[in-house]
Amino acid sequence: MKQLLFVSLICLLTVSAFAQPSAKGVQQEFSTRTEQYYAAFGKLDPVAMREYFAPDPDLDFFDIAPMKFAGWAAYEKALQRILGKYETLTIKPNEDLKATRRGDIAWVTTTFHLDGKRKDNKPSVMDGRHTAIWENRAGKWLIVHEHWSLPTP
Repeated sequence: MKQLLFVSLICLLTVSAFAQPSAKGVQQEFSTRTEQYYAAFGKLDPVAMREYFAPDPDLDFFDIAPMKFAGWAAYEKALQRILGKYETLTIKPNEDLKATRRGDIAWVTTTFHLDGKRKDNKPSVMDGRHTAIWENRAGKWLIVHEHWSLPTP
């Protein structure tokens, strides 16, 4: 009986160890995921970004301006207007990106550099902060909340 209990415990611990990816694996996965998400901005098309967001109408997204969007549909509409002002746009996460995962929830914090050229030929260059909360829904990681901010001058 003790042997069976011991073997069962070993099996349970082994399964648990494989159920959660390592911290390094989470860091790599969400670093790549964040880079892909930021690259979608460069397409200047909110439809290309849709695949990264949960569609729920009651989710809040905090951008630099305006302060808040309720749901992806409102965010997408604003992004059409904002991205429509650009000829080029590049956002890159800095080396301080941190990713943490607990089950089906993960959060990423990073600072970023944005470099763009607007259609009025004015440059748009800034450094800021970004936090994204991701949820795994049916095997697909989606942003359920995010917050962009800029340091005060």
